[in-house]
Amino acid sequence: MEALHFLADGFSVAFQWHNLLFAFFGVLIGTAVGVLPGIGPMSGVALLIPVTATITSGLDPQSAATSSIIMLAGVYYGAMYGGSTTSILLNTPGESSSVVTVLDGYQMAKNGRAGAALSIAAIGSFIAGIVSLIGLVLLAEPLSDIALKFGPAEYFSLMLLGLCAVSGLAGNSMTKSLTMTVLGLLLATIGIDAVSGVGRFTFNNPNLYSGLEFLTIAVGMFALGEVFKTILEKDNEGTELIKIGRILPTRKDLKDSSGAIARGSLLGFFIGVLPGAGATLASFFSYIMEKKVSKNPQKFGKGAIEGVAAPESANNAASGGALIPLLTLGIPGSGTTAILMGALIMYDVQPGPLLFDDHPQVAWGLIASMFLGNIMLLVLNMPLVKVFSKIIETPKKYLLPSIIAISIFGVYAVQYTVFDLMLLLFFGVVGYFFAKNDYPLAPLVLGLVLGPMIENNMRRALTGSNGDFIVFLQSPISLVFLIFAVLWVVIPMILKMRGRNLVTNEEG
Repeated sequence: MEALHFLADGFSVAFQWHNLLFAFFGVLIGTAVGVLPGIGPMSGVALLIPVTATITSGLDPQSAATSSIIMLAGVYYGAMYGGSTTSILLNTPGESSSVVTVLDGYQMAKNGRAGAALSIAAIGSFIAGIVSLIGLVLLAEPLSDIALKFGPAEYFSLMLLGLCAVSGLAGNSMTKSLTMTVLGLLLATIGIDAVSGVGRFTFNNPNLYSGLEFLTIAVGMFALGEVFKTILEKDNEGTELIKIGRILPTRKDLKDSSGAIARGSLLGFFIGVLPGAGATLASFFSYIMEKKVSKNPQKFGKGAIEGVAAPESANNAASGGALIPLLTLGIPGSGTTAILMGALIMYDVQPGPLLFDDHPQVAWGLIASMFLGNIMLLVLNMPLVKVFSKIIETPKKYLLPSIIAISIFGVYAVQYTVFDLMLLLFFGVVGYFFAKNDYPLAPLVLGLVLGPMIENNMRRALTGSNGDFIVFLQSPISLVFLIFAVLWVVIPMILKMRGRNLVTNEEG
């Protein structure tokens, strides 16, 4: 099978000593990021982009891109592993996809079974990671071959679908999500127009001629935004940590959780492939499904091990599944994959159907490194659970200055301008106010990354049709994508309005 041959080439890249180190440090940092409440994979990946750029500056461009993306992807799925630790020990989710783990994980910890909950979370995450990677290997080439047949009209509609999908499912308010998407698209237009050569929204400032740097905005909004939130809201009080006893699960624990892990892995993978669905949705659905199929549903919420195994497996499988649309179609399915896409573009590597032909070293090296990274995570998480739990106790007075220093030095090392440091601080404050008022940041990042590509493909399609917009409806594939994009936004709005009407009728 051709995919296995390419995967073997990928392992030859992943087994290079420096790439093994990058994968190891990626998953180690990712686990720590997941353990620290509030930081999450998006902030962690954004924060480390300038660090990886500095470390790999001595390598050739192709190797630098491969090593950097291996480390950043390690942070991404490592954070999915680590997010369960605070959910189980502190009743506080490390990131949004671990919210459901709180329900039974913390109850298990209170019953003296914290070790079993943490180990089952690690085992479920490992199995789910391997399942999603097998799916990625099998689907990567066929999807790329299909996508190569797409023209500019199909690409425009597909990217519009990706934007609508993430906007439709991010945050509590559809209006706020769409507002952030449009703001991201507006920010993407700043700079010299590549076609006409005219400056747009530059205000004759030379610093704006090349546009706003994705890295500066991402680090500012996610990393510094979180720092400002902690400082201004005085979110630094300590919480009592539950002690961890026996770590290894019993034979009964393994038997009870095996079905939940299998179902959560498959469900999470297929939900992860859908643009915009993401790990949070996957973990919720897997928990609901497990409760439905259980012979004893009343035990959920009281310390059922299936209530830990299913969502943890689902959110890790979804993180692997989300890489499929990113690598094969060039469509990030979540905020974190949008940041990963921005990092690839920064290294002149364009995700999409040509990635596997133009940059096989990057694509297959990344996939192979994720197999190794999952093994590293299992080896790290099982014996070092007690060590990682100590990270939770890191005082904010040491943690926050470290994040600020990495942000400032990292952005300056890549951009070399004071203007970008001012933008970094500005977007840190803006990110804090947006998050405080429940405006989701992921759609803005996605709009910023996809904006230039949407504009470019729209112009190419309209050039070929002499300015006739009907070109987007003439292609059946483009039409299907546009219909799905509209439905993705409209259906949640209709469901919300129906819910309000039902509440009004009940009150009346």
